[in-house]
Amino acid sequence: MFANLEQTFRWYGPADLVNLAAIKQTGATGIVHALHHIACGEVWSHEEIHLRKTMIEKEGFKWSVVESVNIHETIKLGLSDRDFYIENYIQTLKNLSSLGIKTVCYNFMPVLDWTRTDLNYQLPNGAVALRFHLPALIAFDLFIIERENAIHDYTATQQNEAKIYFESLDHQQKQTLSNTILAGLPGTGEVISLFEFKDYLERYQHVDASALKNNLRYFLKAVIPHAEDFGIKMCIHPDDPPAPIFGLPRVVSTEADLEHVINSYQSPSNGITFCTGSLGARPDNDLPGMIARLGKHIHFLHLRTVQREPDGSFYESDHLHGSNDMFAVMKNIVLEQQRRFKNAEPDIAIPMRPDHGHKLLDDINHHTVPGYPIIGRLKGLAELRGLEMGIKGSI
Repeated sequence: MFANLEQTFRWYGPADLVNLAAIKQTGATGIVHALHHIACGEVWSHEEIHLRKTMIEKEGFKWSVVESVNIHETIKLGLSDRDFYIENYIQTLKNLSSLGIKTVCYNFMPVLDWTRTDLNYQLPNGAVALRFHLPALIAFDLFIIERENAIHDYTATQQNEAKIYFESLDHQQKQTLSNTILAGLPGTGEVISLFEFKDYLERYQHVDASALKNNLRYFLKAVIPHAEDFGIKMCIHPDDPPAPIFGLPRVVSTEADLEHVINSYQSPSNGITFCTGSLGARPDNDLPGMIARLGKHIHFLHLRTVQREPDGSFYESDHLHGSNDMFAVMKNIVLEQQRRFKNAEPDIAIPMRPDHGHKLLDDINHHTVPGYPIIGRLKGLAELRGLEMGIKGSI
């Protein structure tokens, strides 16, 4: 039998309440990590990478995946100084490679890395989940930032629902909604100010989906040849949520988008982080079929599911239950592993992590990174591990 998926866990660094000693008890063998203390666009030095790698290995783990080496906004905007930041990016990849870290996740979402409207959505069983509530997002757009021409992006029904929702909030709830939506990059603990956010929206006013795709293609053509030389596998993460928001384009939301990324520069180093939660928020994304068709380009797996709602909202459900067929997803992942094994291809043990997790039991008492409590992810990893084992035992 071929190798199992590499079981990994995301760790946010020394300040993370979920420490490496706790993660060791989950059974994971790999760590997914990034140097969040280094500003986006700056080079990750050999010394900084080595320091963190030593910390991870001291606890018996492998630093399996970098998530993420974030891309500076000038690159996404296609500004004149983007080549400077691309050179910094390439140097960071070189430094990572020199220390044996060979898988790098990244995304190309403008301004916001991910967007939720509620970080404490209570489920019937008392667990707490992350939620994307579309009326809340529209209310923020129309009545808090008051984006110019935003009204044209929504139907009359959507506008009315957003108005009713907004009027139900008190001052503190409106502030909480703003802080939730304007959360900065994961791991930073920062919140973009309304002024900064409006400034970014203004800067992106003339960047449509076509322009953003061109800027992504420019980045790939500059970076992937070096990644290939360094032996690094780059894997783009899908948009979260997988649709335009606040007038900002999103260009990694569908199978066609992923094919465009792959075809922009064909190389074993140009691949995909297949996130079943992000892609699964769209009902038109056929996740098992996408794995069957794009499997050879998948370098990293985020496994979770969401419960979609009729109006475009969703909340993060249990790892195996929701709107997506996780049995079919895992089966096609296993079949992709089988294909690689039969063809004597490398990377059979694709790194996977249980993406996000509910706050369960004692998780409720700790202020962990949103989506990253210990017990909820432990439960998810155990379920995914069992599903993989069951499928492999049946084929």
